[in-house]
Amino acid sequence: MRATSGDLVLVTGASGFVGSAVARAAIERGFKVRVLVRATSPRKNLETLDAEVVIGDMRDEASMRAALSGVRYLFHVAADYRLWAPDPDEIERANLEGTEATMRAALASGVERIVYTSSVATLKVTREGCIADETAPLRANEAIGVYKRSKVLAERAVERMIAAERLPAVIVNPSTPIGPRDVRPTPTGRIIVEAALGKIPAFVDTGLNLVHVDDVATGHLLALEHGRVGERYILGGENLPLQQMLADIAARTGRKPPTISLPRWPLYPLAFGAECVAKLTRREPFVTIDGLKMAKNKMYFTSAKAERELGYRARPYREGLYDALDWFRAAGYLRT
Repeated sequence: MRATSGDLVLVTGASGFVGSAVARAAIERGFKVRVLVRATSPRKNLETLDAEVVIGDMRDEASMRAALSGVRYLFHVAADYRLWAPDPDEIERANLEGTEATMRAALASGVERIVYTSSVATLKVTREGCIADETAPLRANEAIGVYKRSKVLAERAVERMIAAERLPAVIVNPSTPIGPRDVRPTPTGRIIVEAALGKIPAFVDTGLNLVHVDDVATGHLLALEHGRVGERYILGGENLPLQQMLADIAARTGRKPPTISLPRWPLYPLAFGAECVAKLTRREPFVTIDGLKMAKNKMYFTSAKAERELGYRARPYREGLYDALDWFRAAGYLRT
């Protein structure tokens, strides 16, 4: 498929980290861009975007049909990516019910092509640190925590609609994006900020795949043009131990890198206590029980399929890390 410059695209979740990057990439590609945001969504990431802003709720099919009027292509990026919430059902309502309503609206509106933003959270990883690919889908009953479960259920719902209703969707599975405009910030962004402030003196032995958020955004555009309907594509970067990321942050900020490796089991009481406090403060805790359970496995992935079929390429992860640090510093997150 060849997308045409000037076509109207809708980007959901454009006030967020990945969504704003996708909207920027679409504008640079020459598309007319409409972005869907909730009335309560922060607008910082939209301030410099040459895009039409519409107010709506992805969980409301009528709202989505109105937002999709005249739209040729849809990037459904919006999601609740919290690992913890005072009401965990909020995460599932956003990620599963919101996706189902959005896809139904897209079908009813005759959208020609959809890029659905899933996550590597829907793929199976092992404790041995083997590198996972798209052939290892996770079952919902294997998922750790409501976020992963909700993303697995949402991805399966999209797959069912592709098979049964000819939904014209391509699925992308970003790994762990880092970079500028992480306004919330994301769980990984919080680690970067805390480490830059010298507040992470130790680490657990885990690993992750880090990718520049703008490379993830470019991958969305490549999936629109070259992706095969019904296929999923990992959009990742480099696999590395958490210790390496923390050391690179320390080197960039002139701090001493943490050298103490902690076992996970003594941290569970701390996480339990943090979640109890969070229920009172309504603020997401830095350490969560589900986060510790996930840290059991090294979350390593390969983007070989996206590279082969989409022409996807990711820059060295440190560029994303340094861009994140520079943005957090300029935005005032690193004030001591």
